[in-house]
Amino acid sequence: MNLPNRLTLARIFLIPLFVTVVSLQVPYGDYLAAAVFILAASTDGLDGYIARKCHLVTRLGMLMDPLADKLLISSALISLVELHRLPGWVAMIIIGREFAITGLRSLMAAEGVVLGASIPGKLKTITQIIAIVGLLLQGTPFSVMRFTPGNLAMWVAIIFTIWSGLDYLNRGWSILKKGGF
Repeated sequence: MNLPNRLTLARIFLIPLFVTVVSLQVPYGDYLAAAVFILAASTDGLDGYIARKCHLVTRLGMLMDPLADKLLISSALISLVELHRLPGWVAMIIIGREFAITGLRSLMAAEGVVLGASIPGKLKTITQIIAIVGLLLQGTPFSVMRFTPGNLAMWVAIIFTIWSGLDYLNRGWSILKKGGF
């Protein structure tokens, strides 16, 4: 159990704390929920960086890291839907994309091919994190505005989500076609 894997597991263990905090209606709860989410999300880039930099990449990490990311983002989106800060269809687009790309990656892995992360995929993750934090803090100084920075950030995240999904599907399909699949 190396440091990157511990960071990934910490992200998973922070998810129930995040969901609990975000569901509580307490003073400054939005700030606390955003802080827990930011802490959990920050482990995403950090675990991968350390694993690559220090040559600590493991099969456990390759399996758990994307799972932890999807669990964190999905739990945040579902919580935001429950708080009436995000329409359900937005959460379904993002979560549906995650299932589709995970399925594609699993299919390719069965063929011995690794479909690596792309720049659009990394931008998707960053914009989703920013949008979620924006929507978590929506009730604070921006509550008088109908269209908040969190809403705008979520539209940007939707665009990157669709773009990166199409990019992965295109790259995956091209690789699978060459392999005679």
